[in-house]
Amino acid sequence: MTAPLSSTRTRAALRTSARLSVELLLILVMVWVALWVVGQMWSVVWPLIVALFLTTLTWPFARFLRRRGWPPALAASAVTVMFLVVALGVVALIAVPVASQTGELTDGVVQGIHKVREWASGPPLNIGDDQISKASDATVTRIQNSVGSVVTALVTGVSTVLNGLVTAVLALFLMFFFLKDGPRFLPWLTRQLPGRLATDIPTVAERGWDTLSSFVRSQALVGLLDAVLIGAGLWILGVPLVLPLAVLTFVTAFVPIVGAVFAGFVAVLIALVSNGLTDALIVLAIILVVQQLEGNVFQPMIQSRGLGLHAAVVLLAVTLGGALAGVVGSLLAVPAAALVAVIWNYLREQLAEVAPLPEPEEV
Repeated sequence: MTAPLSSTRTRAALRTSARLSVELLLILVMVWVALWVVGQMWSVVWPLIVALFLTTLTWPFARFLRRRGWPPALAASAVTVMFLVVALGVVALIAVPVASQTGELTDGVVQGIHKVREWASGPPLNIGDDQISKASDATVTRIQNSVGSVVTALVTGVSTVLNGLVTAVLALFLMFFFLKDGPRFLPWLTRQLPGRLATDIPTVAERGWDTLSSFVRSQALVGLLDAVLIGAGLWILGVPLVLPLAVLTFVTAFVPIVGAVFAGFVAVLIALVSNGLTDALIVLAIILVVQQLEGNVFQPMIQSRGLGLHAAVVLLAVTLGGALAGVVGSLLAVPAAALVAVIWNYLREQLAEVAPLPEPEEV
């Protein structure tokens, strides 16, 4: 026979559950308010985040120069200029070969359109020229009727480009100051904070910096693997512009989802207009295989090892970040999850019960 429930224990359990629910609700509200404040300051927060990412890439070079006796300002200036030169070199490495082969690519695109049209006119589609003309006329009419939407999209695109340029310039200046004055930040922060916060916050900040550096390095390694594998496949097939496509694949690896889609689309398009439909399908298959390896093998393994996160946590973080904030959310999801893990581990260290020391035995 089952014993009756204890009213005293039941009320105590309900009070404990209610108290925990209220405390959890307060924590969620506090998190929501913090995220809202960050959203209101996003025009400043986003360049700051980009600058931190760039600083993690360039700090080893600045540290090397400073250890060789260079003044901080001179070392930061040299590394900033070197970064600009490398960035412009990457752009030139992509743009110059593409510009030199623009004529061939244009002819290939025209030929590709003619081939698609001939294929569509034959079995099993049997689409005649009059049907294609009607479809073209309908497309032109639709474009003419939506001129306002097109203009709005163009204005939005121009505004996005201008905002991107402003963000890049501001991030570059912030990177210079981080390289120059970064080592003095934690001592300054320690002097500004009272009591125990003078120890806790600088410690968490230092661990967070190490975590962010690990994320950027792991992302660069994943991008390098993608570029090498896809570049090798393009080279074996004889697709032109192999080096620019490999560089583009590496650069866009830092932008999850959209970067991979964009680089893959460019590679397949160039293979189509230069080598034909068969090679384009092979290139598409290579890109899909590499992207699957990246998303399910390379990225979770490398990032989970470098950030101390389980591979499943990495996948869930990217999925949740993309659902909440799109591309930016996907980019920031993994480092954000790693920073949360850093804070949680530090809190566990501080809240853990210290085992009492054994009493000395009497002799």
